[in-house]
Amino acid sequence: MRYLQMPDTCLYFIAIIPPEDISAEVTSFKQELADTYNTKKALRVMPHITLKAPFTINANRDAEVMKWFLNIETNSPPFETILNGFGAFDNPRNPVLFVKPEVSAAMRRLQKDILSAFKKQFPNIPVHFHEDEFHPHMTVGYRDLAYAEFEKAWVVFKDREYKSSFTIDSFCLLKHNGEHWKVTSYKTLANKDTL
Repeated sequence: MRYLQMPDTCLYFIAIIPPEDISAEVTSFKQELADTYNTKKALRVMPHITLKAPFTINANRDAEVMKWFLNIETNSPPFETILNGFGAFDNPRNPVLFVKPEVSAAMRRLQKDILSAFKKQFPNIPVHFHEDEFHPHMTVGYRDLAYAEFEKAWVVFKDREYKSSFTIDSFCLLKHNGEHWKVTSYKTLANKDTL
C-alpha cells in the first residue's frame, strides 16, 4: 500500500512481528487469498499484530519518536501467544480476514501500556477510537478484498484449522519509507528475573 505523506512528515506504527516460521505460514495464507480471491495488498505488509495504529508526525521529531519508543515502560515480561484459527471483520465497505490470536491479559496490558505512553508523550496526535477497544489480529486479506470475494473466502477460512504459538519477547517500531514499512527499532520485554 502506498501511504500519502507530506515530505516533512513521517508515518510510524508499533507491532509485534512473529518469528520467521510463523511469518512464512501467515504469508502463505495471504498468497492463497491473492491467488484465489484477487486480494494482493496484504502481501505488501509483513505479518504482524498491531499494538499502536499508524500515526503521522513531523519529520523533525523523528529523534523524539525513537527516544520515546526506546523508553516506553511496559512492565511486561515475555509471554506466549497462541494463534488459533481465523477471524473476520465483516464490513461490506472494508472486509478484513485475519489469523486470530487468542486474547490474553498480557497482550492487552502491553497494548494498553504502549497506548497510554503514546497519549502522554503525544497528546496532540489523535488516537483512533478503535485502539481503546483492542482486537488483536494478523491480517491476511484486506483493502483490495471485494466484499463478494470476502464472502467466498470466509466460507473457506471460518472453520479452517490453524494453530501455532510463539513467545512475545519484543515489539517494534516501524516507519514507512513511501513504498513499504521498515522496522526501525526493537524494544525487548523485561524478564521478571532481571527486574
